[in-house]
Amino acid sequence: MYALIAILEDPGTMRLSESFPRRLLCSLTLSASALVLILFNSTLFSQDVAQPEKPLLPPAEATAALEVPDDLQIEQVLSEPEVRQPIYLQFDERGRLWVMNYEQYPYPAGLKMLSRDKYWRAVYDKVPPAPPNHDKGLDRITIHEDTDGDGQFDNHKVFLERLNIASSFARGRGGLFVLNPPYLTFYADANNDDVPDGDPEVLLEGFGIEDTHSVANSLRFGPDGWLYGAQGSTVSGNVKHYGVDEKPIRSMGQLIWRYHPETKEYEIFAEGGGNAFGVEFDSKGRLYSGHNGANTRGFHYVQGGYYHKGFEKHGPLSNPFTFGYFPMMKSHDVERFTHDFVIYEGNALPEEYDGKLYGVEPLQGRIVYCDFEPDRSSFQTSDIGHVIKSEDPNFRPIDIIAGPDGAIYVSDMYEPQIAHLMHFEGRVDNSNGRVYRLAAKGAKSDLMFNLNKKSSAELIETLKSPNKWFRQEALRVIGDRQDKETIPQLKEQIPTSEGQFALEQLWALYQLGGLDEEYAVTLLGHLDPFVRQWTVRLLCDDGEIGFETSIQLTALAQTEENVFVRSQLASSARRISAAQMIPIVHELIQHEEDKDDIHLPLLIWWAIEDKAESDKETIFAWLDADQIWSQPLFQEHIAGRLMRRYAQSGSRKDLLTCARLFALAPDQKSAELLMAGFEEAFKGRSLTELPQELVDALANAGGGSVALRFRQGDAEAVKEVLAAVKSPDTETAQKLEYVRLLGESKVAAAVPVMLELLTVTEDIELQKELLTSLMSYDAPDIPDAVIEKYNSLSNDVKEVAQTSLASRKIWTLQFLQAIDRGEIKAEEIPLAVVRKMSIHQDKRIGLLIATHWESVEGASSDEMKATIEKYSGTIQSTDSADRKHGKELYMKSCGKCHILFGEGGRVGPELTHFKRDDWLNMLINIVNPSADIREGFETFTVITEDGRIVTGFMFDQDNQVIVLRGADGQKITLERDAIDEMLGSKKSIMPEGLLNDYSEQDIRDLFSYLRSSQPINY
Repeated sequence: MYALIAILEDPGTMRLSESFPRRLLCSLTLSASALVLILFNSTLFSQDVAQPEKPLLPPAEATAALEVPDDLQIEQVLSEPEVRQPIYLQFDERGRLWVMNYEQYPYPAGLKMLSRDKYWRAVYDKVPPAPPNHDKGLDRITIHEDTDGDGQFDNHKVFLERLNIASSFARGRGGLFVLNPPYLTFYADANNDDVPDGDPEVLLEGFGIEDTHSVANSLRFGPDGWLYGAQGSTVSGNVKHYGVDEKPIRSMGQLIWRYHPETKEYEIFAEGGGNAFGVEFDSKGRLYSGHNGANTRGFHYVQGGYYHKGFEKHGPLSNPFTFGYFPMMKSHDVERFTHDFVIYEGNALPEEYDGKLYGVEPLQGRIVYCDFEPDRSSFQTSDIGHVIKSEDPNFRPIDIIAGPDGAIYVSDMYEPQIAHLMHFEGRVDNSNGRVYRLAAKGAKSDLMFNLNKKSSAELIETLKSPNKWFRQEALRVIGDRQDKETIPQLKEQIPTSEGQFALEQLWALYQLGGLDEEYAVTLLGHLDPFVRQWTVRLLCDDGEIGFETSIQLTALAQTEENVFVRSQLASSARRISAAQMIPIVHELIQHEEDKDDIHLPLLIWWAIEDKAESDKETIFAWLDADQIWSQPLFQEHIAGRLMRRYAQSGSRKDLLTCARLFALAPDQKSAELLMAGFEEAFKGRSLTELPQELVDALANAGGGSVALRFRQGDAEAVKEVLAAVKSPDTETAQKLEYVRLLGESKVAAAVPVMLELLTVTEDIELQKELLTSLMSYDAPDIPDAVIEKYNSLSNDVKEVAQTSLASRKIWTLQFLQAIDRGEIKAEEIPLAVVRKMSIHQDKRIGLLIATHWESVEGASSDEMKATIEKYSGTIQSTDSADRKHGKELYMKSCGKCHILFGEGGRVGPELTHFKRDDWLNMLINIVNPSADIREGFETFTVITEDGRIVTGFMFDQDNQVIVLRGADGQKITLERDAIDEMLGSKKSIMPEGLLNDYSEQDIRDLFSYLRSSQPINY
C-alpha cells in the first residue's frame, strides 16, 4: 500500500515516460533537489508524468508479461471487474479468498477537504459519520470461491459494499471485523451465510483519515486472539470506545496497535517505524511490518518497543524519556521500498524458497525474496533475487500473503502511476485490479476444504500442519468455537509436546481461557524456548501476577539462556508492578552478554522509566544496593539515563531526586556516569534554578563548574562571572547563563554590569534575560535605564520590559510618567500589564491609569460574542487556506506561549493534544481567554516583602520556593519566606484581541494550521 506514497519524496524512484518534457532534462548540472522543485511546479509535470510507458494491458497479456524463475509458475486468478483496486487479501476457513477493494481511494465520500500540506495530510470539514449511517462510498469486500476444485475462482459474491475508505478486515468470532477509519466495526454473520445479520456494531472510533494512503490497516488475528493492525505515518489517532465519554488514547504517526474482541481493550503495541502498512506474524508469533524507505525490508516489532521514525515529518515519540529507539532490520543497501511482506512457511514451494521473506516492491514492479536470519534478539535480511518481475510498468504489487495451498498470492492495483500526488490530481483509475498466484512449477491448487466441519480434536491435530496458514486458521477457528472440553487435553499434552506443536497448543489453550496462572507457571520450565517466551507474555499481559509467579519469573530471568525469552521478560516486566518488576530487571542486568543487544538494554530501561515517577521509592531502595552499580549493562545503559530522566523533567521535586541519586553512587565511576546523564539533560539549559541540595551534590560529584561554585558563594567564581558578563569575547550562551545566575543570587556589584550590557547589546534573548534578572534588584537607576532603552527594543523584549517596570511601585510610577510625557505609547501596553500596575495601591498610579485607559476590564461579553460570530463565518468559508502561512502566524502569536508539535513557548497549556478539531471552542478561547482557564494555568499575583509584584502561572513549587512563569515566557523563582501575599485571579494572562490585526485570509490560514493533526516542517 505504500505504493501510494508521493514519489516526489524520492525522485530517484520515478519512471519518466518518453513523452516527458525534454526541456526539463536538458541541464544535467541541476542538483537533484532543484530538479524536484522544477518538476513539482511545472504544469507539464501533471500532464505528462502520469502517462504510462506502455498502455494498460488486458489481464491475459499482463500475466504473460510477468517473469518468474524456471521452477515456479504464475497465474492470474482474479481481475477486473470481479476485483478492483485490491488492497487486502485474506483466505477463510473454507479456502475462499476475501478481497478488500479500495475503490473509494483517495477521497473519502461526503467530506470536503479544507486544506492539505506538503505530505498530503488533509483537514476535512467534519468527522465522517459511523456505519450504517455513513456517507456511502465505493469500497467493497468480495468473496471468491473455487467450487469445482480446478484451482480457479468461479463463484464471486459481495459481502459488503458502499463502504467509505475501508482498508482491511478480519474474519472471526461470528462475523467480520472491518477496519473502516475512523472506525473499527463488526458485522455479525452468526449463520455463516455471507450476509450480514444486521447493522454493524461500531467498536472503536478515532482512527485518523488525514492521509488515505496511511490510514489504520492490515487487520488480522494474532496467535493470542487479539486483533492486530498497523497505523501509517501521516495520520493521527484519538482512539476510544465508540460513543463512550472517555479519554482517548492519542498517537501521532506510525505504530502497531491491537484490540481484544472479548475484553474490548485497545492499546498501542509498539510505536514508530516506517509508514506502517502491513502486519505479518512468523511461526513463533513475532510481529513485523514493512517500510517505505530504503536499505531495509522492514521492522521487527516487540511488545512495548519504540522505533525509529521520520521525527521531523511525523513528530516525536509519545514518551519524552525513551532516550533511544530501535532501528529497522539490518540489510545491505536496497532500493525503496517493501511496505508489506510475508515470511513464507507454507511447505509447498521448492525447498530453497522456504523460510524466506517475500516483499512487494510497487515502485519497481517486483517481488523480492530474501534470506531472513536472526540478529541477536532481532533479524536481518539479505536479498537473493526476484521471484516476480515485469516489464509492464503498470504492475503494482500491493498486498502479499501465503495461501492454504502453499502458494503465494499477490494483489496488483494495476496503475500506470501510483504516486500519491497523481491520485490527488484526479488521475486515479479505480477500474483495474488483479490477483496472482505464485506456486511451484506444475503444482495444483487445492482450495476445497472446510475447517468448520472438523471436530475440535481434529482442529488440534491441524496445529501440527507443516503449512503455517493451516495452523493459524485452525487456531482462529478454535478461538471462535470456544470448546472448553478440549482444555484438559491441551493441558495434558503441552508439557510433553515439542517444538511448534507445543507452542500452537499453548496459544489454543490461552484463547480458550484455560491458561490459569498456576498451570502457566509450570510451563516456564518447558524445553521449548518459545513456549517459555509466550508463557511470560501471556502471564503478564493483564499486568497482574501473583507472588509465586513473580518469584518464578525472577528465577527464569536469572537462568534463561535464550535471548528472545530474555527480551520478552524485559517487555513484560514493564507491565507489572514495580515491586515485581525490579527483581526481574535486576537479574536481566546481570546478563553481560546482552549489553550490546539490539533490544534488551532499552527494554530494561523502559521498564524502569515506566515506574520512575509512580514508584520512585521502590527504585531507590533497589539502587541502595551497591551490587547493581558494577554491572556493565547498568553502567552503560541505565545509570546515565536514570539521572537524565529526573534532570530533564526539570521540576524542583525531580531535581531534588537528582541530588538523592548522586548520594547513592557508591564510587567515583558511578558518580561520573550520573554526571554524564545530568549534563546531557542540561545541554543548553540554565543551571540557575537548581536547588541548593543539588548544587552541593554536583560539587561533591566533581561538577565544580564556575556556575556551581558561584551558586555556592565562591568569591573567585563571582569575580569570574562578572568579568565574563562584561567581556565582549564571552559567547552569548555563556552570558545568558551567567546573567540568570546574577538574577537569582543578587550580587550588588552585578547591577552596573548588567545595565551597561543592556545599553549596548542588541541580542534579543540577552536583553530579555537582563530585564528579568534586574527585577531582583531594588536599585533606583534600573527603571531609568530600562525606560531610556524601551523604544529601541523589539516587541518581544518590550513585553519583558513592561513586566519588569510593572513589578515595583516606584518603577511603575516612573513608567506611567514616561507614558504621560508621551515618551512611550499607551496603546501598546497590554491591558494585562495595566491591570498588574493597578495592583500597586497608589493614588498617583491610579490617576495616571485612569488618564490613559478608559477601562482595564477588557471587552464586554456582547462585544466578544459579536467578534466570535464574525470570525466563525470566516473560518467556515469555502475559500482555500494555506497551512504553511498559518504556521508562520501561529509562531508569531500563539507560539510565543503555547507548544504545538514540539515548537513554541512553554507559558500556557500545550496544544498538541488539545481537541483542535473543535474550531469553535478554540475560537472562543482566543477571543475570550478568561472564559475557561485550564486547571494548572490559573494566574497568580505575588507581592514580595520588598514590594515587587510578580504575575504568572504556577510553574513549580515546593515547601521552599514557588516558580512563576509570566506571559513573557520568563520564569521567576521566589522564596516562600520572601512572599508577603499571593492572590489567585480569574483573569487569564493571555491577552485579548490576538486576531484584531488579521485579515480574513490570515484567520483561515491560522485555523487551518491549528486543526492540523501532524507537524508541518517545510
